[in-house]
Amino acid sequence: MSNDGTTGEQPDDLDVDLGVVVPDDASELDDADSMGSMASESADPVSDAAEVVEHDLDVLLAERDSFKDIALRLQADFENYRKRVATQQQDEIDRATGKIAESLLPVLDACEAAFSHGVAGVEPIWSALIGALQKQGLEALDLANQPFDPSVADAVMHEPGDGGEPVVAEVLRTGYRWKGRVLRAAMVKVRG
Repeated sequence: MSNDGTTGEQPDDLDVDLGVVVPDDASELDDADSMGSMASESADPVSDAAEVVEHDLDVLLAERDSFKDIALRLQADFENYRKRVATQQQDEIDRATGKIAESLLPVLDACEAAFSHGVAGVEPIWSALIGALQKQGLEALDLANQPFDPSVADAVMHEPGDGGEPVVAEVLRTGYRWKGRVLRAAMVKVRG
């Protein structure tokens, strides 16, 4: 007897199904063998798993490459943006300082006129002012006896010449360039 009060014997009328098919004749046995071999050929779990893993790996590698490409493009876009903003900021600074220099041009003109008329004590102030502005990027245009260029000079007077290319005969008002850009065109007399 067991602990639960039963004798441990199984009754004869109890039918236990263990999932085993017992064929009635030999033809069913051959059919079962052939189906088992087909199932083992088409459903090899190791090769199926390897194919799934290989496919998943290919998909993941493609996705990684896509994300890497996106990241590289974003990095390049940000670098271009940073350079563009830095250039724009520098241009704004140059424009603002150019406006300050342009507002000082009448002072330079007055100093230049006073110096040319022989007023005493103007030369040191004029040279100090022009020197400070030149350090920041101001350039006086030297156009005397140069070919006339309408992008840097305005011709306000004309005198006949030898028929050749027009040449600047006299500078009436000095022109200036600020960091490579014409700040104020010179007023000139042209010959030719």
